[in-house]
Amino acid sequence: MKKFTLEDEEMELLDSLESNEWNSVENLKDEIASHQVIARNTLKKDKRVNLRMSSKDLEDIKTYAIEEGLPYQTLMSSVLHKFISGRLVDRQAG
Repeated sequence: MKKFTLEDEEMELLDSLESNEWNSVENLKDEIASHQVIARNTLKKDKRVNLRMSSKDLEDIKTYAIEEGLPYQTLMSSVLHKFISGRLVDRQAG
């Protein structure tokens, strides 16, 4: 069996779970259905946008997308979604 090294945050979650701090949701099926609707609506791509940007930036985005194994438009949409939802992390800011 493989041994895994957990990061600090993962260890906190494991300790919390093992300490029985977690509770089951009363109506699990309803909760799952509710979150599925939210996810479906969040991920639905029903609008187009046109965006002007420098050729250099577009080429860099395409290169990065290839390295990540993603279509470049999917990458751009993901970055914008993370920004607007407050989940975009600036690693250089420290």
